[in-house]
Amino acid sequence: MRSFIILLCTFHFVFPARSAETRELISPNGAVKVVISYDKAFTYTVSYDKKPLLDPSTVDMTLQDKSRLSGHLEKAEIQTRSVREMIISPVPEKSKRIRDHYNEISYRFANSFGVTFRAYDDGIAYRISTFIKDSITVQNETAEFKFSQSHQLYFSQVGVRGHQDIYHTSFEDPYQLKPLDSIPSKALMVSPVLALSADGPRVVVTESDLEDYPGMFLRSLRGNNLKGEFAPYPKAEKVQEGLYSMRYVSERESFIARTKGTRDFPWRVMLLATHDKELPANDLVYRLASPSRVKDTSWIKPRKSTEEWIISSNIFNVPFRSGINTNTYKYYIDFARRFGFEQVLMDAGWSDNNDLFKITPEINMDSLTAYAKSKGIKLGMWTLAMTLDRQLEPALDQFNKWGVDFIMTDFIERDDQKTVQFYHKVAQACARHHIMLMFHGSFKPAGFNRTYPHALTREAVLGSEYNMWSDKAHPDHNLLLPFIRMTSGPLDYEPGLLSNATKAGFKAGMENVMSIGTRTQQLAMFLVYDSPLQLFSGNPSQGMLEPDFMNLLGSLPTTYDTTIVLDAKIGDYIVTARKKNNNWYIGAMNDLTPRELTFPLSFLDDKVYSATICRDGANADRYASDYSINRSTLRKRDKITIKMAPGGGYVLRLIRKP
Repeated sequence: MRSFIILLCTFHFVFPARSAETRELISPNGAVKVVISYDKAFTYTVSYDKKPLLDPSTVDMTLQDKSRLSGHLEKAEIQTRSVREMIISPVPEKSKRIRDHYNEISYRFANSFGVTFRAYDDGIAYRISTFIKDSITVQNETAEFKFSQSHQLYFSQVGVRGHQDIYHTSFEDPYQLKPLDSIPSKALMVSPVLALSADGPRVVVTESDLEDYPGMFLRSLRGNNLKGEFAPYPKAEKVQEGLYSMRYVSERESFIARTKGTRDFPWRVMLLATHDKELPANDLVYRLASPSRVKDTSWIKPRKSTEEWIISSNIFNVPFRSGINTNTYKYYIDFARRFGFEQVLMDAGWSDNNDLFKITPEINMDSLTAYAKSKGIKLGMWTLAMTLDRQLEPALDQFNKWGVDFIMTDFIERDDQKTVQFYHKVAQACARHHIMLMFHGSFKPAGFNRTYPHALTREAVLGSEYNMWSDKAHPDHNLLLPFIRMTSGPLDYEPGLLSNATKAGFKAGMENVMSIGTRTQQLAMFLVYDSPLQLFSGNPSQGMLEPDFMNLLGSLPTTYDTTIVLDAKIGDYIVTARKKNNNWYIGAMNDLTPRELTFPLSFLDDKVYSATICRDGANADRYASDYSINRSTLRKRDKITIKMAPGGGYVLRLIRKP
């Protein structure tokens, strides 16, 4: 991943600085102002369009030896710079060329602590640094966000588990909306969260560049205040035995991290948006992350894949018994080949979950790998995280022998320092073996996908699988994801269910899994949700009966040169336009309110485009699988009208004519 300097950086040094020092940091467009002060404490305020946004909020870190950032702040070396760069993304889930313009101020104190702030047009961020020769033990970090006025907060609260402490979670709890000052302090929230006020910007609070350190949870404290919280370091672990065994922390230390003494800590991030539609395309978390550590990225191949776990391999119209067996996977390979998918994922069950070398007897891997290769289809493999950790190098060697270039690892459900280290270890090992990967049962990406671009996507989302046992994956929830979860990085929702129902007709269940909302909304998710690896969760046997629909789905890219959100309203609807080479793709999604929207195609060039349009059918409000596919010719001067049923969607593919 390369960055091109467009404007020469400038530097200023001041040493020593006076006590009670106050400095201002302004964004390139002048809209965002951060005022940084230090005397007995290090604090910052934020204003947006000249209106207060954050009151003085404390930044601090305490080490186990009782030294702390806020101790002895009387001397500082201060450095400022302005950066105007263009980042070129090797795996562009939003855009190939990413504008990275910011102004920065860095403090380095005589007490061996430092703080760096950056002001962007679309957000602010800060991070703590230490400059200590020996290793250190971090007792705690103080990260405060004290809002100046009342805010409504969209948040995901960690659920209580009987025999595990509060820091164990799948990071998949549904979003709630409450006044910030009404949320009890006992509620532990997963970041990112989204704060809304009557007349201020939309604010997403999250983090970036998480490495060798625990992830940031949040709590509401004393009015309109958020404060970061971090899982203490594991002192002892136990194994929760079961079909999907995993380690959990049975006892914790009194500190949060042991780490090297000279380092930068994760960025604390606030994304800022005047309009709702600015949030889904905001890539500040990516910009803040460490650049790629994978020098040669030519082997990284974003793609579409099938997955069979959600429908329990319940295919039909076949002359054999379906299930986790060679014949079923060959059927999936044929399906993938026919409709333009590049991969078939072999999900949980292809081996003993606790031993990746103990293949399920009904599967002949030599036969499958040979068949997949003959059809030009790649195989991906599911793994249990605890097992992969134990068998990592031998397993990756075996995957290389089979020609497997993608793995998923699952059931982690923690983000303490030890767990974060596991993510980096696996990513580094996979890079050495040229194997792409995805984490499930995981925390948010937090910029990991920039540092390791072969980590194509990640779960940390309530997605399609929840239709198996609940009604939580409903359109109201689906329309929150682009504005909250997606701001922290790509997400693996696993769309494409071909059995669809209205809210009244929905019934959760296994094998014949249905979605709440229309067929076209399931299709639109492939365009609206960022994910360089898209997993199709629908039943391929149903897809075989609808070749026109499947050919359209199979033609959709998973990475893009440009992304434009044409219009959006948090929790209600979104219309996203994406460009790949010379072609454009538009996806729209709707909550349970029927809606009609009209847009000009003014973003097109002057060429003529062949249009393929998938709309909600005339009866999609009663029979959610109803859709129509039509073809026409469109130009820049034309307008499109998007009419969506409750829980509906819309997809337009525009192929530029020569």
